[in-house]
Amino acid sequence: MTVEAHKETIEFQAEVSQVLNLVIRSLYSNKEIFLRELISNASDAAEKLRFEALADDALYEGDPELKIRVWVDKDAGTLTVSDNGIGMSRQEVMDTIGTIASSGTKKFLENLSGDETSDSQLIGQFGVGFYSAFIVADRVTLTTRRAGMEPEHGVRWESDGEGSYSIETVEKEGRGTEVTLHLREDDNEFLDSWRLRQIISKFSDHLAIPIEMPKEDTGAEEEEKDKDREIEWEQVNKGIALWMRNKSEITDEEYKDFYKSIAHDFEDPLAWSHNRVEGTNEYTSLLYVPSRAPFDLWDREQKHGVKLYVRRVFIMDEVDKLMPHYLRFVKGVVDSDDLPLNVSRELLQHNRKIDTIRSANVKRILGLLENMAKNDPEKYQKFWDEFGKVLKEGPAEDFANKERIAGLFRFASTKSEGDEETVSLDEYIGRMAEKQEKIYYITADSLAAARNSPHLEIFKKKDIEVLLMTDRVDEWLMSHLTEYKEKTFQSVTKGQLDLGELEAEEDKEEQKKAEKAHKKLLKGIKKALGEKVKEVRVSSRLVDSPACLVVDDYDMSQNLARVLKQLGQDAPMPTPIMELNVEHPLVERLEKENDKDRYSELANLLYDQALLAEGGQLEDPAGFVHRLNRLMLDMSDSK
Repeated sequence: MTVEAHKETIEFQAEVSQVLNLVIRSLYSNKEIFLRELISNASDAAEKLRFEALADDALYEGDPELKIRVWVDKDAGTLTVSDNGIGMSRQEVMDTIGTIASSGTKKFLENLSGDETSDSQLIGQFGVGFYSAFIVADRVTLTTRRAGMEPEHGVRWESDGEGSYSIETVEKEGRGTEVTLHLREDDNEFLDSWRLRQIISKFSDHLAIPIEMPKEDTGAEEEEKDKDREIEWEQVNKGIALWMRNKSEITDEEYKDFYKSIAHDFEDPLAWSHNRVEGTNEYTSLLYVPSRAPFDLWDREQKHGVKLYVRRVFIMDEVDKLMPHYLRFVKGVVDSDDLPLNVSRELLQHNRKIDTIRSANVKRILGLLENMAKNDPEKYQKFWDEFGKVLKEGPAEDFANKERIAGLFRFASTKSEGDEETVSLDEYIGRMAEKQEKIYYITADSLAAARNSPHLEIFKKKDIEVLLMTDRVDEWLMSHLTEYKEKTFQSVTKGQLDLGELEAEEDKEEQKKAEKAHKKLLKGIKKALGEKVKEVRVSSRLVDSPACLVVDDYDMSQNLARVLKQLGQDAPMPTPIMELNVEHPLVERLEKENDKDRYSELANLLYDQALLAEGGQLEDPAGFVHRLNRLMLDMSDSK
């Protein structure tokens, strides 16, 4: 039985063509990486077949020996990489080969700067491994058939990378995928079999699946070779999973090359941890911390993380099974000797051994980061700049390790210079005043807004350090991180300011007297502002500014309400409390005002100024401008 051949030519999406254009211009600094990418894809296909065959042995089609083959045709100028893995159906080819990193292409293009050198560093982050073939080829042909389908359901995909591809139904006897590269004349070095063996040894020696090439003949044997005789294949990689080798036998370069292969990354990892656990639960783990955040770090659908193997058979790489979500940037492998080979995803969710492995993985990564922070602060700063926002999700997700995670945080503060987040909580505590009981912090939209907030005035005057938090995640973080090493956190924008023993008794008495002395002023401003404020009171935190807005201790902060609104959430703004600096000339001027309309106008002007200083948005910007203009005209007339 045969099926009607169906061939069509399809245009790439506009953004896909742009990415192809970039790839074809040879932006990779190392062209040989294309072979690593194609072999890695072939290895993944073989591992997928192994897993699916656990439930359906017929998928092997009588050929259970999985392998990858690489060969060249010097006369035709082609290089071919084939595998007998899972293969693809016509729809799978269109979905995976016909688009490039569909979830990240748009983000990729947004990151392009136009500088070819810097743009080349982006390619490795965006899942375009197959298309690296166009670095050395002016035409690529892919022929594939999914395991379990009939031979007449084969598929051929072909493209010259110039904006379109063709796809047709063909007959293919064996399952799996065959990729043929029609090499450019400038890249004929990759027709040299010894050159290819060198590349395979460098990048893919660790793969457990055999990589085979035609056996090389030399001298007289070459001359007498019968061109029609069957090709004799030989394995050119060691075929031993790198993570199963003794640590003392593995070089740093081998660790780095293995990382690049499994993570499809083009940069070296920052650090790694390789461990063999023996006893009731036996497994090996090799975990890496990347040096750069991947493009899909914030994609909630992103699943790929640490790969799970059972006795060298790939099972899955869903990120949340072996590593919590806040450590989703970690790459690597875990190979267990104890889990059943037919383990399902549902069983994994309730498997105690998996829970034990996951817990140990977390401790190893946290220990790795702690060691980096202690012994190589510069490297750790690089890690924090790339992954700090993700790590801040930890205290809410991992209560058991909350304090260890918090110890890894870095912040900007009123005592740090520049915009970098370099201050740890331990450093902050080490600098605390003798009688200071709390860790003070402020959240804001930007570092400038935080540094210049009127809420910090009394802290600057008394030389009390305040942490400056400007990430969106910080509000959510601080709702779960309430203390660290028995020191409680206190927002400087919430509640009645209480500096404890840092505040002199006479200052507290002065404030009580001020409340009584200016009672009429406080009532008058509350009446003028109406429902805009919950209360008006004398401030103990202002030094130079006339007014500020705060919320009660257990109210949502104004900054969090703004963040939620920006995210499309229906978050009602909390009604603030207005605090006054009764010694400020503007407040003194207001207190002397007898004209009711002018009094109301000045009160509203003070409120609007405080709201703007808070980073808020005015409900009536035009009204604020009119009030300000009238005040300026009055000042001019009084002269």
